[in-house]
Amino acid sequence: LSILLSLLVPAHLSRSPDCGGIVTPSGLSYFAEVSKPHAEIVLRQELMDPTEPDVFLSSPKPSRNQIKSVEVIDLSLSLIPDTGLRLSMDVDLGVSPAPSTTKVMRLSIVADLRAEMNAEGSLELVTSACKPTLEEKQSTEESKSSSSEVDKEINVDKICLEVSKLLLSPNERLISLTTPFPITTSCQVQYLPLAAPVFSEQGITISLQTTFQVSGMAIPLPVSPVPFSMPEPVSSSSSHLTLAFSEHFYTSLFFALEMTGAFNMTILSPLTTATIAQRITQMGSLFQEDFPVVLQAVFRSSPRVVLEEGKAALKLFLTIHVGAVSPAFQSFLSINVDTSAGLQLGVASTKMKISAAAIDDIELSLAASDVGPVAAGLLEELFLPTIRAEIPAQVNAVLSEGVFLPHVSGFTYTDVSVIIHKDYVLVPCNLEIQERIG
Repeated sequence: LSILLSLLVPAHLSRSPDCGGIVTPSGLSYFAEVSKPHAEIVLRQELMDPTEPDVFLSSPKPSRNQIKSVEVIDLSLSLIPDTGLRLSMDVDLGVSPAPSTTKVMRLSIVADLRAEMNAEGSLELVTSACKPTLEEKQSTEESKSSSSEVDKEINVDKICLEVSKLLLSPNERLISLTTPFPITTSCQVQYLPLAAPVFSEQGITISLQTTFQVSGMAIPLPVSPVPFSMPEPVSSSSSHLTLAFSEHFYTSLFFALEMTGAFNMTILSPLTTATIAQRITQMGSLFQEDFPVVLQAVFRSSPRVVLEEGKAALKLFLTIHVGAVSPAFQSFLSINVDTSAGLQLGVASTKMKISAAAIDDIELSLAASDVGPVAAGLLEELFLPTIRAEIPAQVNAVLSEGVFLPHVSGFTYTDVSVIIHKDYVLVPCNLEIQERIG
């Protein structure tokens, strides 16, 4: 299989999006909210803990202990259309230059951040501008002393160099977006950014290309008949994030699973060679004894997913070899089966749950026979009930673990809806942090 795949993979896989996500202003606000306690912990460690390296201080002097408290009053992220993000932050520092004196200094930081693609193909936030200010807010002394000594003690320029540390590890999380995730033991999915995100008043749009790996090798996917572009952000959306998946994404998923052989099915039939011989007399000359009958299903053409408004369907094109276990499998009939089943889509945590519903329509035709002609009506009478029951069940067994959605480490999705449109699926959801801050 590995040799075959290496021959099939083109020199450059076509780069076009098949899914992506739109982070809304409310999603940004949530990220700022959960970053606030993290920023406070980092600043306390850097400004108050003598065991920490002097990142934010000019020099490791004993007077460092003059900073007695750090409180992040405000931390916000806002969108700058076509450019990036603005981080605004106010921090109150409790400073004691002398035992009888307490000052509160207000450290304000305004930083502009932009997203770039790095050499490894991951997204990262880069500081493009930063302006810190440090002013005395109040004093217990009647005569307020100058804040120049504290200014010298706190290196505000170093804070600007390290400003991304104050957010909740955004670059580490953006790197985790490109982690390969398992679907089955031999198949993985990976989401790769195609370009730097697009910033608008409505949100941050990230276009992704899905790649699938079979036995560790990327496989060439069918070419999408329709180029996919991310839907326009909805300004009224109350969700933190909207994920979007093209019809081609789902077809590629089933193609990848087919390449692994995951959908090659062996189905035990309730029939035996003797019961079939009662309807097909030529069976008697092939099998003198009574043997169990087994159906082996393989794809003769790749599965296809069709998305219409409010519904999804999975189209399967199978050849089913009917044979007896005597003791090895001996095929005596081959049947072409074209069938369509409804697809149900849902989300649990960071996985999309996909399951095939009951078969909507099915067409059987004789492909080959060692027992003479067999009418279509008789094929349906003998095999249709088993095919109807077992094919969706075995497809669902393959899909039972779900498929990881694009996501970053430490966050999961809640309040999820799945909205099926013609040619694409939208998944509005909220973010929820799963790990302890700090």
